[in-house]
Amino acid sequence: MKATAQQILALAPNWIGDAVMCTPALRALRHRYPDAQFSVAGREGVCALLSDTPWIDRLIELPEKPSFSRMLAIARKIRPAGRDLVVVFPHSFRAALFARLVGGRQRLGYARNGRAWLLTHACAPHRESGRITPVYMAREYVELVAALGCEDDGTGLELGLSENVLQDVKAQLAADKPVIAIAPGAAFGPSKRWMPEAFAETVNRINAVCPATFLLLTGPGEEAIRDAILERATVEFMPMPRADAGLAALKAVISLVDVLICNDSGPRHIAVAFKRPIVCVMGPTSPKYSEGPYEIGQVLRVPLDCSPCQQPVCPLEHHRCMRDISPEQVAQAALRCLTEAGAVTTVTDTAV
Repeated sequence: MKATAQQILALAPNWIGDAVMCTPALRALRHRYPDAQFSVAGREGVCALLSDTPWIDRLIELPEKPSFSRMLAIARKIRPAGRDLVVVFPHSFRAALFARLVGGRQRLGYARNGRAWLLTHACAPHRESGRITPVYMAREYVELVAALGCEDDGTGLELGLSENVLQDVKAQLAADKPVIAIAPGAAFGPSKRWMPEAFAETVNRINAVCPATFLLLTGPGEEAIRDAILERATVEFMPMPRADAGLAALKAVISLVDVLICNDSGPRHIAVAFKRPIVCVMGPTSPKYSEGPYEIGQVLRVPLDCSPCQQPVCPLEHHRCMRDISPEQVAQAALRCLTEAGAVTTVTDTAV
């Protein structure tokens, strides 16, 4: 591929977690083309996630699944941003079609979903025995931009922070107790969500042996999950600091916690970006997509014949991949994270 490019547009992944795992590749693009105008386009939430990232020149919000006519109008409007190069990180046919409508002279993406003809440079995905196989998403994205001569600097996932929001959140979280955040949601579907009653029992068990400041990180559409946890938990959750700041506040909070207890969802990868310990309850998705060298903490997973099924709803209706993970296991893992980080003195596993 051509070595020079002055106007570069990257189409970001649609999911929050995938977008975080894409940051090493985005940073590698910036380093490869330090003098280019570097724009990143994605859904509203992804743009909010990537805000305050110093090496991105411009963020462009895209609507979710627009009609073809609207897609064409948006492509024409932002065409200058991708004049020389468009990098397509999502795997969908629609994303490659959008890149073609933008009309970049070079269009790079993986050859998937019958879209290779829309790209000027279509890279082969990872395969085993002729079938596409999952790999750590951060690695997959970095290997895509390697076709441009980009090199991974090895520093891992990275997100920017609003300094004003960070200072506000830091002032509100100041305490002599460890800060534990609970992120019980997962946009993929209910199969990735551990039970609300299990989250509630976990915080009750932790608080019985290690009093802490607890935060419940839920967003729009997760009100029922939040209410179910609040109904069963005996601890008092601290109100979300600077909730008005949206994802900027979420990033700031996660950057300051002593441990995050979560499902395999966006907050997990935000914590990895800020090098914060996690305890992840993982069920129906393949760990090969998310296992990387940068994570601190523990992923709890039960090996079953039916897992990973990659389905948003358990097709067998027993949801054992999540139900067989106990609150005691999660509480013990969280306490180990706290003691290993020096946030609390040693607590024996039998205490919970």
